[in-house]
Amino acid sequence: MSLLPSLFRKIQQLKEPTTQSSPPAESAEVQSAFAEATQAYQAKDLERAVALYDRVIALQPDHAEALYKRGNALKDLGQLPAALACYDAAVKHRPDFGYAWCNRGFVQQSLGLREAALASFDEAVRLNPDDLVAHVNRGSLLQSLSRWQEALVSHDRVLALNPQLFQTWLFRGNVLRELRQPEGALASFRKALELKPDYAEAHYNCGVSLELLGQPQAALDSYDRAVASFPQFHQAHYNRAGLLKAEGRLQEALEAYDRALAVKADYAETYSNRGAVLHELERWDEALASFDRALALRSGYAEAHMQRAYTLGALGRYEASLREYDRAVALKPEFPEARYNRSQMQLLLGDYEQGWVDYEWRWRIPAKLKVWPRVLPQPLWLGQEPIAGKRLLIHCEQGLGDTLQFCRFAQSVADLGGIVFLEVQPPLVSLLRSLAGVAQVIAQGSPLPEFDYHCPMMSLPLAVRATVTTIPGAEGYLRSDPAKVAHWRARLGERTRPRIGLVWSGNPAQVNDRKRSFALAGWIEHLPREFDYVCVQKDIQPRDRESLAANAWISHYGDELHDLSDTAALCECLDLIISVCTSGAHLSGALGRPTWILLAFDAEWRWLHARSDTPWYRSARLYRQPAIGDWQGVFARVRADLIANF
Repeated sequence: MSLLPSLFRKIQQLKEPTTQSSPPAESAEVQSAFAEATQAYQAKDLERAVALYDRVIALQPDHAEALYKRGNALKDLGQLPAALACYDAAVKHRPDFGYAWCNRGFVQQSLGLREAALASFDEAVRLNPDDLVAHVNRGSLLQSLSRWQEALVSHDRVLALNPQLFQTWLFRGNVLRELRQPEGALASFRKALELKPDYAEAHYNCGVSLELLGQPQAALDSYDRAVASFPQFHQAHYNRAGLLKAEGRLQEALEAYDRALAVKADYAETYSNRGAVLHELERWDEALASFDRALALRSGYAEAHMQRAYTLGALGRYEASLREYDRAVALKPEFPEARYNRSQMQLLLGDYEQGWVDYEWRWRIPAKLKVWPRVLPQPLWLGQEPIAGKRLLIHCEQGLGDTLQFCRFAQSVADLGGIVFLEVQPPLVSLLRSLAGVAQVIAQGSPLPEFDYHCPMMSLPLAVRATVTTIPGAEGYLRSDPAKVAHWRARLGERTRPRIGLVWSGNPAQVNDRKRSFALAGWIEHLPREFDYVCVQKDIQPRDRESLAANAWISHYGDELHDLSDTAALCECLDLIISVCTSGAHLSGALGRPTWILLAFDAEWRWLHARSDTPWYRSARLYRQPAIGDWQGVFARVRADLIANF
């Protein structure tokens, strides 16, 4: 929020002396006319004052004080070019006229002549080092020019002259924030509040600084004080809503956005962000209406097109979603989030050629995805350079399931003659030693061997130009340890009826876990009791522990699953694994085991669209929600197929 215009209004109210140095000798007529003009100016009779100053100047053309005062009257009348001409003449006739230099700078800045204005302010403070108005103007102009360090020096000079100027404490804080000194900024804003406790702008800026310092509740308190001091403070309502959204307090965020709109109903950003909250609340139609309103207010609003695309995708309107992403990218080609989101829609619809290209934009939004690019001295390999005879480090980048799904492309690199080193999460090291085409498997964080190139694991499909029809290893590419398989067969005992493995939840920290996972209690009643069930997941969420303990007919060996090679061996002893979209599904599919994968309505791009099979795993069958959030329909189909097939 910029407060510079209000500052200029304030400083024009500061008292100015009528003269700076003794005027030249004047006739009695000039003195009388000048006194009459000044009286008219003080009475706010500005047009008469201009005419009377004209009379003075006609009698004495070098009368700098009359020229200066005439400029002031014209400035107050809004006739800025004419005022500037008066100030120019005043400093021409009296070069040491500091106040004329100061007002000249103010008018120049108002006319957009910022560099010329700075020169005028510089001259004003050179002539009069204690001219508070000139220092205030100069500091604010330097701030508007983003010359932060110089602005800070200027603000400090103002405060040395008058430490009671609460506005300058505010501007000083803004400069320190731009200099990435949020603690100092916060201290300045708090100093402004000591001088003016109901200073809404200072409360607001405290909130911004506290957000930067990672203190969300304190920031919210500051925004609350800002809107309490000034209920029409739109930006404070807006920022407060955004912080509530980030904290997951969605209903409160929606109410805050509505209050912001009550203050400023034509702010497109508020409608767009409000739509994003409605999306999270699964109020889809309202979300689309909010995005539409944002676009009506601002045509060409790329962010609103992207958000609208995201909601259309959640509703299963994939082609429409892709068109919206295309619009966002066309409007803003360097829009990483839109490019990345579009890649997922392209991949979902089977356009792997373009989808893998756009998927590389993930590295431009690392904080959002919690995935940071690996910084290595060796060059990145994305398939352009010949790899035969070269050593390639393939390194994992996302979750266990992603590594299990994409490690298969190591064989594709080996087929090109590359020597592959595979760096993966420690729980996968033992299992992935069975992967064909790999010279060495390295635990993430361990010392690396010498290599020539590196490639993030999920960039491999781009590097080898994979398409839907050329995905390698669909029949299975991992093997279990025979000794561990034998251990589990003995551990499970004699098979008397079909054994079904169950995975109903993934990592709760995963961004879409709320959609892909469900509570065990809701599934238990749909499981036919004529089968033996084995919990294949190691970790059990708190909500499921009681359900699992109360249903002893579901076996659980979590403490015995030390890494994924143990889980893989257990899977080999089961007739079927039923899993949500998590590492359990990828592990079972990579082993070539019969796998049923339970998917949310808007399932991830990797499962393509409207298919019950997948080119990634030939042994897998997909069960999709028939409607948003409808796990009961999935459970009913799985139950019927279990009874029919086993």
